[in-house]
Amino acid sequence: MFGPIKYRKGYKYQLAVDVLGQSPIHPKKDIKTEFIDIDIGGLMIVRSAYSWDGASGPTIDTKNTMTPSLIHDSYCQLIRNGYLPDSARKEADRYFYEMLRERKMWWPRARVWYRGVRIGAKAKKQKPKKVFTAK
Repeated sequence: MFGPIKYRKGYKYQLAVDVLGQSPIHPKKDIKTEFIDIDIGGLMIVRSAYSWDGASGPTIDTKNTMTPSLIHDSYCQLIRNGYLPDSARKEADRYFYEMLRERKMWWPRARVWYRGVRIGAKAKKQKPKKVFTAK
């Protein structure tokens, strides 16, 4: 027999393998969490099983938005949880736009998405997602 489980709501996607890349954000000290690491040189790892919800708002997730939304959500989670300073949000948003353009997103669409994340940056900090228990 299994006991109760604990889970969070609000995620759409889950990584199947680790993602490794060079981040433009360089923290003052290495950050190591359950799913996301960034060292002082900017090397970033997002681990397999990390969950995110794709692009926020009235948008459509497409192949060229998946990686940018993953990396941006990772940055936002690190900011929300106090691993990165609030000042890192502007750089995270700028990098999100660059990733969209690198993936050939039409520039007016990328610009609208960039404005959307900038507007979201002015929103209140979110609390970590609530943990639910089920039998």
